[in-house]
Amino acid sequence: MNILVTGSNGQLGNEMVRVSGKSKERYVFTDIAELDITKLDAVLSLVRKEQIDVIVNCAAYTNVDKAEDDEKTADLINHVAVGYLAAAAKSVNATLIHISTDYVFRGINYVPFTEEDMTEPTGVYGKTKLAGEEAVVNSGCNYIILRTAWLYSAWGKNFVKTMLKLTEEKDILPVIFDQIGTPTFAGDLADAIGWILDRRMTDKKGIYHFSNEGVCSWYDFAAVIARLAGNECDVRPIHTFEYPSKVKRPHYSVLDKTKFRETFGYKIPHWMESLEKCINQIKAQNNGI
Repeated sequence: MNILVTGSNGQLGNEMVRVSGKSKERYVFTDIAELDITKLDAVLSLVRKEQIDVIVNCAAYTNVDKAEDDEKTADLINHVAVGYLAAAAKSVNATLIHISTDYVFRGINYVPFTEEDMTEPTGVYGKTKLAGEEAVVNSGCNYIILRTAWLYSAWGKNFVKTMLKLTEEKDILPVIFDQIGTPTFAGDLADAIGWILDRRMTDKKGIYHFSNEGVCSWYDFAAVIARLAGNECDVRPIHTFEYPSKVKRPHYSVLDKTKFRETFGYKIPHWMESLEKCINQIKAQNNGI
């Protein structure tokens, strides 16, 4: 099986490189230098040349605040380019595994969101990601859409790496406590995708939710990061309104993973377990191990 991974320099893309090392399948890794997914002809050409059976789209415009001022670019990457990948997949009868987000929901629930719940994004990022989902569904290609949330890893910029730095440098750190969700280790999401690919379960067409198990606030998340890192910073809870933002973020975006677990027979790790694993990876990187 020939598998194309886009956005291979990002958090999830880097973890897919790791996953590929344990697989018997053939992987083709691309980022912007190798493939501009905003060019339909380029996408079609590569998919046909490499005889691609599955596209795993890890590419995305993920700067939530910046998207408010750069809607054109966010829409091009999160919506238009996704439509091109879907069209390419359909043209060669391939499956598109596309990564989406909890931001497609308004975030006013108090029970975990299922795949059937009404989508109602409040900002440009969420709207462009939902438009991307719709482009995939409407393309007629075979697809698996995976909505995830609060993604972090040892790669790139993310909440965990920021909190590690700040809780080491500061004596007191205010962090929002009234936004609730579930952190997701990119390594776990990559392993789940690898599970689907290695077991040839790409025919399970549909939208699925995947994050780690458990629930916490950003404050809880930061406090555990500080504790696991051995940083003695006083992490203090604050309200959302005390931290102004261009974007109205979901107050509650916990995802119900029942459909994913039952369809793919996959056991999802708890977020604390995976966070400790990631922090150990970051420490090893920093120590040159």
